[in-house]
Amino acid sequence: MPFFRNGLRRSVGACSSAWTSPSRIPASPNWTRRCIHFDGRNRLSNFWSPTLRKPKGDRSNQNVEIDGHELLLRAGFLRQSASGIFHLLPLGLRVQDKIEKLIDKHMTRLGASKTSLSSLSSEDLWRQSGRLDGRDSEFFRLQDRKEARFLLSPTHEEEITKIVADAVHSYKDLPLRLYQITRKYRDEARPRQGLLRGREFVMKDLYTFDTTESQARETYEAVRQAYVAFLTDLRLPYLVANADSGNMGGKLSHEYHFASDRGEDTIIGCDTCDYSVNEELFIAPLDKAPSPPVADDAPSMPTKAGFFFAVSKDRRKLLWATQPAQDVFDFNIHALKEIFPENDTSFDGSDYKAVMDAWISGAEEDGEPRTRYLLVDSRNEGMEGFFEQWKNVTSLPGPDGKEVPVSSEVLPSEIDGKPVLLTKARDDDPCPSCEQGKLKLQQATEIGHTFHLGTRYSQPMQLQVLDANNKQVSVSMGCHGIGVSRLIGAIATLLADKEGLGWPMAIAPFEAVLISTPNVNKADVESLYDQIHNAAVDMTIDDRDRAMGWKLNDADLVGYPFVVVMGRAWADKKALELQCRRLGIKEEVQAADVVSRITELSQRL
Repeated sequence: MPFFRNGLRRSVGACSSAWTSPSRIPASPNWTRRCIHFDGRNRLSNFWSPTLRKPKGDRSNQNVEIDGHELLLRAGFLRQSASGIFHLLPLGLRVQDKIEKLIDKHMTRLGASKTSLSSLSSEDLWRQSGRLDGRDSEFFRLQDRKEARFLLSPTHEEEITKIVADAVHSYKDLPLRLYQITRKYRDEARPRQGLLRGREFVMKDLYTFDTTESQARETYEAVRQAYVAFLTDLRLPYLVANADSGNMGGKLSHEYHFASDRGEDTIIGCDTCDYSVNEELFIAPLDKAPSPPVADDAPSMPTKAGFFFAVSKDRRKLLWATQPAQDVFDFNIHALKEIFPENDTSFDGSDYKAVMDAWISGAEEDGEPRTRYLLVDSRNEGMEGFFEQWKNVTSLPGPDGKEVPVSSEVLPSEIDGKPVLLTKARDDDPCPSCEQGKLKLQQATEIGHTFHLGTRYSQPMQLQVLDANNKQVSVSMGCHGIGVSRLIGAIATLLADKEGLGWPMAIAPFEAVLISTPNVNKADVESLYDQIHNAAVDMTIDDRDRAMGWKLNDADLVGYPFVVVMGRAWADKKALELQCRRLGIKEEVQAADVVSRITELSQRL
């Protein structure tokens, strides 16, 4: 055995440590428990995957909800550092690396160049774009020794826009497509569901830059197709829905989801046509419903079901919204957000007194007249008399008994030619698109989003180029995200069963694991590994000093797509047992056929 400097010797296949001192070799046989191999083969003896015991009292046959996040912890994919903050361990990192490589493939085909922007972003840039105000609670903020203000970036629109604005000045430099896969930070008020909603997360961001609006929309469609191709490679069912752009800006937006009963989004789709929208965008011409009962002689004191109340943050505006009976429909708060964006969401919309007191008290403070609006669901009929009474009210009593001047207006029941609907969609409602099918509601977990931004950032941040007519124009932008760490949590939840995790072939930590009984010749194990691995199957050997049953249970927990067993059949007739839990397959195959069988079955994974 060769010796090196300082009396250390390196042992190929050595146990306990690859580096040992000849004078300090322990006498106890326990030192041989962990072995390190240097033959280049993937071996679980080399690979750190600390598993956890089942929670106390857990029984596999109990009728309990399967928690994908708990399985990620138990199987040794990750550990929690703090609320909403997680460390990826080797198994988890292998999954993340494969997701990133798959993203790289599709971004390269799209003609995008990869970048890596700093996690620190100047508050001045966010103030310039107008996104700092009102979002302070979402940021991790800090300042340096010179009192310059920074934040840990939750996204990078401001930074990438500044970089491009400094470097690109002509339409000849466009189109430009830049992407990165980096850590992001958001001070979530309620981190939950593990990697699905954390305070630190990994995301892919693609930023696109085009000279004209029409070119930007062509780019947007190309990105959408790239997202579809990426999700198709995962071979998992997914949903694509029209969506709200939120504070990102722009009107053209799509979300990409996995259907999940634990999802926080609701996707509304048609069982006949391809209509699919996020609940936040739902508008539909449903059947007429009876108006809620209203006392004609007391229009300012609505005590009956059928009203929702809102007050603006500056306390100058009050909104009454009518809707069909509340015991039948749920109020659509997303519709209200579109119509009355200044709504103070801290109030319960059913608490008339609290909302009215806030509105009137605001008038007492500054003495300015107040405005109240009546918004009527398009399905409510026979309210003309109430409208007239509403509009005739010019003052209301304040807290001190004094009259407060008010103006009263009735808002139209259509916006941009579409009916105002203040209730949520329900299963089997008619489809507003084809008018033939029925709507179906599905809980879902968002894993990606595409936004057409237009000039939302380029205008305030002065990203302009000279066009072909030598005229300065603002660049049309898009931003497109995929939640990389979120995908890990979403897929774990989607494919988990009572035995453990499950992974698509494209991102599994290893595509197959080889397990053998102790009496199988090690040379045979290594020869079979080489045969399968050389056929481009990402394989590992479970050569740990554990019982056969423990290894098989661990393989189920980790969720390898394939388990290859060299057991009794190998000793009897040189045959293998091939297991695929997701497909419900456990079969005997000859060693010569195992690669072709794995290749065949993998097309379904």
